Amino acid sequence: MNLTKKQQIISQIVLLLERLIESQSPEPAPQQYQSETQHLEMLTVKECAALVTGLSEHTVRQLVAQGKIAYVRAGSGVRGKILVSKASLLNYLGVTD
Repeated sequence: MNLTKKQQIISQIVLLLERLIESQSPEPAPQQYQSETQHLEMLTVKECAALVTGLSEHTVRQLVAQGKIAYVRAGSGVRGKILVSKASLLNYLGVTD
């Protein structure tokens, strides 16, 4: 798979996540998420734990397993990465960045 194809797949995933986040929020999504020119920032589990003081990698994985934050699994099995929407994580925790 070449770089162009990978970038297309990532763009499609980002658009799907934006739609998912918009469909789950009872109020209209903020203006920054309505524009397709804005990119959705995705973080690994380790990056999520480093972003918020006191948040462990285990807790992030539990939030993902419980469906409380938006995520995408890139790959499958043990080697599959969990990519978490930064906005979804911070919104769930009530943290402003």
